[in-house]
Amino acid sequence: MKKFLLILIHFCLAIAPLFASKPFHLIKNNQAANIYYGGGNPVIETALELLGADAQQVSQSAFKRIAHPDPGAIIVGQLNDPVIGKLIKDHHISLSDISDKWEAFYLKVIQIEKVPTLLVIGSDARGTAYGVMEISRKLGVSPWSWWADASPLKKSNVSLSSNFEDKQSPSVQFRGIFLNDEDWGLTPWSSKTYEPEAKLDAGIDLTKTKKMSTIGPKTYARIFELLLRLRANSIWPAMHEVTVPFYFVQGNREMAEKYGIYIGSSHCEPLARNSATEWDIVGNGPYNYLTNRQEILDYWSNRLKTLGQSHNIFTLGMRGKHDGAMEGVKTIAAYKNAFNEVLQDQTDLLRKYINADPAQIPQVVIPYKEVLDVYRAGIDVPDYTTLMWCDDNYGYITHFPDEQEKKRKGGNGLYYHISYWGRPHDYLWLSTMSPALIYQQLSEAYQHDVRKMWIVNVGDIKPAEYQIELLMDMAWNIEQVQKMGINQHMNHFLQREFGNRLAKKIVPLMQEHYRLAHIRKPEFMGNTRTEEKDPAYKIVKDLPWSEQQIQKRLVQYKHLQDAATAIDATVPLDRKDTYFELVLYPVVAAAKMNEKHLYAQLARHGKAEWEKSHVAYDKILSLSKRYNALNNGKWKGIMDCKPRDLAVFDKLIEEKAVAPMADDDQPAKRISGKDLTGSIGYEGLGYQGQAAAIPLGVEAKYRLPRLKSDSVTIVVHLLPTHPVSSDDLRFELSLGKEKSSPISYKTIGRSEEWKENVLRNQAIRKIKFKITNLQQDILRIKALDEGVIVDEIALYLD
Repeated sequence: MKKFLLILIHFCLAIAPLFASKPFHLIKNNQAANIYYGGGNPVIETALELLGADAQQVSQSAFKRIAHPDPGAIIVGQLNDPVIGKLIKDHHISLSDISDKWEAFYLKVIQIEKVPTLLVIGSDARGTAYGVMEISRKLGVSPWSWWADASPLKKSNVSLSSNFEDKQSPSVQFRGIFLNDEDWGLTPWSSKTYEPEAKLDAGIDLTKTKKMSTIGPKTYARIFELLLRLRANSIWPAMHEVTVPFYFVQGNREMAEKYGIYIGSSHCEPLARNSATEWDIVGNGPYNYLTNRQEILDYWSNRLKTLGQSHNIFTLGMRGKHDGAMEGVKTIAAYKNAFNEVLQDQTDLLRKYINADPAQIPQVVIPYKEVLDVYRAGIDVPDYTTLMWCDDNYGYITHFPDEQEKKRKGGNGLYYHISYWGRPHDYLWLSTMSPALIYQQLSEAYQHDVRKMWIVNVGDIKPAEYQIELLMDMAWNIEQVQKMGINQHMNHFLQREFGNRLAKKIVPLMQEHYRLAHIRKPEFMGNTRTEEKDPAYKIVKDLPWSEQQIQKRLVQYKHLQDAATAIDATVPLDRKDTYFELVLYPVVAAAKMNEKHLYAQLARHGKAEWEKSHVAYDKILSLSKRYNALNNGKWKGIMDCKPRDLAVFDKLIEEKAVAPMADDDQPAKRISGKDLTGSIGYEGLGYQGQAAAIPLGVEAKYRLPRLKSDSVTIVVHLLPTHPVSSDDLRFELSLGKEKSSPISYKTIGRSEEWKENVLRNQAIRKIKFKITNLQQDILRIKALDEGVIVDEIALYLD
């Protein structure tokens, strides 16, 4: 009997698959599925075009468009489509999770006449388009398939299980990028290599644009495609003086509509006008609202008249033509009064030309730099307008909304930098912003209800691919990224591009690359500064590092580039360019920049040969030349390793040091933030990847062994963040029975201390204690304000 039961069980298991529901085949035997869409929305049609091309790359067969929603097809539509509505009703599908949401989508395999069929349903047009592009992801197509030459792997079969379903919706409503400081990459590459044929609109005075170059619709189509694949919906177009303004180039606006992209503008570009250059081309008189108000109103009106119902996010307020204060105002009070008048005029214009109800128009006020002081003085921002807060240009957010700001109907947004031109020093070349810092700061922002709009200054896009994807993934589904953690997110990115085997080797390499650059960015290695009056800051000089510190860093970078080069030898041919763009170039170029400056510092003290510095300089040039020759010259002009031609990028002059090198003063004890009991660690954050937050009011502790000295100097190294929910950023330190007074490390923007902090990514405070006769002492650090993040604590015995 027992034997019979076993036979029966095996028989049932064998025939069970025959009765199970069949999977849905996106691709079967190299043949892509049929696809039905009965509407005509431009962004959905664009997504379907991209999906068709993707399928052809994967299987050599595009999805075939059909005229009827047949069983076995992919059926695409919005919630309000009659075909979709009938299917929802017939199959008792509940879509309450997406029905009232912005840009949400739902994918589900259902059985129609016992045939597996895939539904793609969006709450609106963009949601539907993102659902279509989710199929592309299922095919294994990277969002960077074009921008990083990551061609998808060939597959003959791709299927979804019979019970497959997927619901998604964005965490942040408006998600996008700012193309900025495009002078050395995007603009020359677009105008000379990719799209030299771009044309200006009729009527533009060519004598006023002869020193400018174009970024045209062919280029923007590639950028908008990337955004669509990343589930982003917004852009601030390139706006530097070298680039013809976005709206002056034929086809740019129309291309944005095709891809469903909202066109916004930066903090100094009100009402869709790129004033850094547009005013000089079509404006009349001074760009001064106080003395030339009517001309400025006409200038804004002329743009609004042309926009109609296109997708725009309007920046309100006014600054100078570029990145400077409003012309003509002398005091904060005068600035506030003028700003309020500007806001009223702009509201009247929007009501007249765009919508009689201005509350229905996406609008933003950006309290950036001096405008933050003006805002705090009391400007009258309409309640329906989004307030967009900013970082300090180096990744540390300067303001989080208070309880009143959180209640505003317009919500709160964030303008964030992973590329920057300005003081104390640019970082425009290699994108080395710590992913862990990005994750921590944006998580903090989201926690404080900054959820309406995230715009990221990405420079030239390349080589910021990973950071851009991280930021857009967080904006789309922050809970998913937080669930994964930053290390797993990077692993997922690299697995997709290079497979599991290579990703295991590349992940620790990239983590170390970002960690070392967090300690000191490659662009900061010359110990120079930009935009300072003192010419001494333009001269490359020693860093305040000891010989031991320098030698250790050189060894770390040698291991890094050796590992990157060894992996390169094992990368398949069809991934060589991708590996060079995403890994080898940024890692080895950063290593060589460090070698160039660190060997030069040693050589100035007679401790190394100058030739090592010069060889590193030559290697940077050859690497960059190789980048610009990739893929048969596709990227010619995209990579300039000397943006702004600053001294830090030059071959270094052989000279002797005039002052001795710093001593190697090692502490008796180092304690990482994560070592403190009661702290909350962040993956990969800080000098050793061990930084940790101390919650408000919590007293984090560390038990020390007996300290054999009369006194000890405790040096606390913190992330140079800014106040979160109060006006200060303070902690209290105690050792045994001794306690410090409250210690503040809040900085004022552009102060000397702030400059040092962002260059080294640490704020530092020193406290001296007498040592008791106890066998053991407990070190305590208490957060007196929200936002305290300890990197490490060093103890020096006196």
